[in-house]
Amino acid sequence: VQLQASGGGLVQAGGSLTLSCAASTSSFSPANFDMGWYRQAPGKERELVAAISSGGDTKYADSVKGRFIISRNNAKNTMDLQMNSLKPEDTAVYYCTLGTYMDNAYYPNSGYWGQGTQVTVSS
Repeated sequence: VQLQASGGGLVQAGGSLTLSCAASTSSFSPANFDMGWYRQAPGKERELVAAISSGGDTKYADSVKGRFIISRNNAKNTMDLQMNSLKPEDTAVYYCTLGTYMDNAYYPNSGYWGQGTQVTVSS
């Protein structure tokens, strides 16, 4: 399985970016998997940003609720993260994953991670 994340960049505070993750595999359908976005800022641990189940249920970190929207297109095996009202503290490398969404929790237990895309928000 390959996960390709894209869409990162430099944006001013208050601006918007949309990240995309494309899953490619010949062995199974990513549409059957739950997916999520993590981020890691310098000197900090990787943290869950948002997750979406195969059926469309969503979960967000408190820090991004009301600002970020996660979505997926199962026909295209893609997942997007629309990020609005960006803040300098959103600066991080963002990673997409396949995993398990259960009991309103997300577990990146597939072992599959994208290569990361850098998001930098200037103040």
